Amino acid sequence: MNVPVTWLYVPGDRPERFDKAVASGADVVIVDLEDAVAPARKDEARANAVAYLRARRADPRPEGAMGEGPHGPGDGAVTRVHVRINDLGTERGRADLEAVGDLADGVRLPKVESAAVLDAITGAPAYALLESAAGIVAAREIAAHPKVAGVALGEQDLAAELAVTDERAMDHLRLQVVLAAAAAGLPPVPMSVFPNVKDEAGLLASCLAGRALGLFGRTAIHPRQIPVIRRAFRPSEEEAARAAEIVEAAEQAERSGAGAVALPDGRFVDAPIVARARRTLALAHRLAERPASAP
Repeated sequence: MNVPVTWLYVPGDRPERFDKAVASGADVVIVDLEDAVAPARKDEARANAVAYLRARRADPRPEGAMGEGPHGPGDGAVTRVHVRINDLGTERGRADLEAVGDLADGVRLPKVESAAVLDAITGAPAYALLESAAGIVAAREIAAHPKVAGVALGEQDLAAELAVTDERAMDHLRLQVVLAAAAAGLPPVPMSVFPNVKDEAGLLASCLAGRALGLFGRTAIHPRQIPVIRRAFRPSEEEAARAAEIVEAAEQAERSGAGAVALPDGRFVDAPIVARARRTLALAHRLAERPASAP
């Protein structure tokens, strides 16, 4: 299964937006029962999520194909629908999990601060959101928990708690989570939301900076952010050409029975470099810009 590049939040109390979100081209749609929903509407949001997930399971929609929306071509995979529940330390959060855990493709757990809270998780794969100092300190134990399928940062809450305003300090925190995920064998860590939906240049620059740190993909709060995120994480023409050169050299070495892979410039590369080159080519193909069809 391809690692998601784009994750799109949709408020759980806006059910009229669910199908639109799925058709947006996002790889994963996250129905949010937590921060995007006012306390008085949380029960309604949960009911909306349950009804939608049940209907989707009974009759999967063709518009749910990944990337078939207006924001980018996909690879034919069905868009996954996750639910961000409320804090598992609360009665509401536990009720959310019981309601959607067996229906959603994934459950996103906010404010995870220890691995112990994950022991009771059942149902869909769990994605732990690290949004506090305690969560960062426990990142390795949380990422290594057998119930965890992925981890991500909740940067706005974390920055507020720590009173951090310097990007260098945030990069230090991001790298800790990147290392924890990699050490646990989890998929790469996606970037947190970029709150200004009109600042596409800022979003692009931020994505490129995160990509350089080993982060991969990003959550969005508006469909207009999806093509920018895809562009940021798409390998450049130079990167794709270099990867193709490495893969070709590896295939030639395999055909000739050579044990070492030598590039035309005389450099040798080992198996992890070849594997990374193959992933780069696959990602370039997946995120390739395609010309619009003629009217």
